[in-house]
Amino acid sequence: MPIQYQIVSSLEKVFPDREPDFCEVPFTVLQNDVVSFQLALRIEGEAGASCKVRIAVDSPLADWLSVRRVELMPSSLPAGNPHDDNIISDEPGLYPDLLRPLTDRTDTLPCGAWTAFWVTVRTDEKTAAGVYPITIRVDADGEAAAAETEVEVIGAVLPRQRLLVTEWFHGDCVADYYHIPVFSETHWEYMRRQIAFGVRYGLNMILTPIFTPPLDTEVGGERTTIQLVDIGFQDGVYSFDFAKLGRWVKMCLDCGILYFEMAHLYTQHGAAHCPKIMVTENGILKKRFGWENDALGEEYRAFLRAFLPALTAELRRLGIHERTYFHISDEPNEACLPQYQAAREQVAELLRGFPIVDAMSDYRYFAEGICETPVVATDALEPFLSGRRPSDLWVYYCCAQRFRVSNRFFGMPSARNRIIGLQMYKYGVKGFLQWGFNFYNSYASKRHVDPFQVTDADGIFPSGDSFLVYPGPDGEPFGSIRMEVFYEALCDLRALLLLEQRSGKEHVMELMEAGLEEPITFTDYPTDAGYLLTVRSRLNREIAGRC
Repeated sequence: MPIQYQIVSSLEKVFPDREPDFCEVPFTVLQNDVVSFQLALRIEGEAGASCKVRIAVDSPLADWLSVRRVELMPSSLPAGNPHDDNIISDEPGLYPDLLRPLTDRTDTLPCGAWTAFWVTVRTDEKTAAGVYPITIRVDADGEAAAAETEVEVIGAVLPRQRLLVTEWFHGDCVADYYHIPVFSETHWEYMRRQIAFGVRYGLNMILTPIFTPPLDTEVGGERTTIQLVDIGFQDGVYSFDFAKLGRWVKMCLDCGILYFEMAHLYTQHGAAHCPKIMVTENGILKKRFGWENDALGEEYRAFLRAFLPALTAELRRLGIHERTYFHISDEPNEACLPQYQAAREQVAELLRGFPIVDAMSDYRYFAEGICETPVVATDALEPFLSGRRPSDLWVYYCCAQRFRVSNRFFGMPSARNRIIGLQMYKYGVKGFLQWGFNFYNSYASKRHVDPFQVTDADGIFPSGDSFLVYPGPDGEPFGSIRMEVFYEALCDLRALLLLEQRSGKEHVMELMEAGLEEPITFTDYPTDAGYLLTVRSRLNREIAGRC
């Protein structure tokens, strides 16, 4: 069985019926950095047949190197509708995304189709500078092939990430997928594994379920209860037990989380109702607040007057009060603006000194002081960039950002995912938010889904929007192409900041935009992968020359 092979970049999506392009840009990496490429294979044979292959890697970088299989995942909505022309396809089908670890470096491949293996070199501060050969040997039923490349490690340490990054973590979805009780010891461990995995890919802020987050839930419906604060109510007086919150904070800090965001205090899209809040009354645990309750009603107001001072005191005791953010309501619109304002005023004094951030993209909300730190959709940034801008600029994207801006849907090229690192550098972005780290539910949480089978929330959210990590067996998280490429964008940003320290921002911008007809913006940018690969290679060379 003859073997065809090709070394391709991390920005190539390898499909079974398309021969991928060879990567001509040399692979370079700094210390404390990451570089990835793919080995694309095609084993000759009859259609429908399969072949067992063994992959062996020989390199002095073996201690820093990993190999995973790129698997095709199903999608009925790979790009969202409508969309622009910068996509691979909008046809339902199978798309490369899941990165599955190899067992004993062996796998079974379909004959007559291209398959990819993802090779990652993740350096640390101790990785010595030098040019390292990498040989990947493939054995397929007696046929053998050896693909060779090299990676140059440059003797300069990539600085720590300064950008705040939150990919909303849904602990209830972990319990639901694995069919385990919320806050059982197994649940704590499985959450820890996913959080630690996220930290390896740039997650440094986490959505904290002080009570079940009122997000992506059908009006009148419920998500699985996940509430870190045990609440009692007796003779008109509330009591609060923060033991679980303390355990959560310690776990997250141990994983490398630096910042915390408290679950939203009011329901999504307008702050009209209360989150689901479970309270023990007279020894009976029951739902005291939810869709049935008016967000501005006196009963909830009294609860907040008791709860928020106790919570903020606990955050101070835990030593994280200066790294904690609060939310009012996610994505309020024009129609509900008075309600949002009233809800914010209801808690403003109780949260004095804590930043309040919310996804809202109408410039008027910021200009009129309704939200001092809005998280702005990337396709709504222009007035924030051309006029008075927030002192800390936060950006986000989700299912709606399908025209001209960066995103990470299955049907989009990976270059469109990675470009955001350069964009955030140029405009001095402080924080990035995306809502779907591990949302394993359908749209509006009407049902739980198997993310290995349903990648688009039952055909509502484009595949790639609602989760970034796959839940592997026994709580082990599996990565995705999208996760790897977005982390490359974060590393690009860190490298740009490193060069800026040594040569100034003007020089860095000249390097980024050299030869371009138009300056880079969030909506205008080079769309080809070669540009990004070349810029990063040039950037690493510039850093090497200034060591």
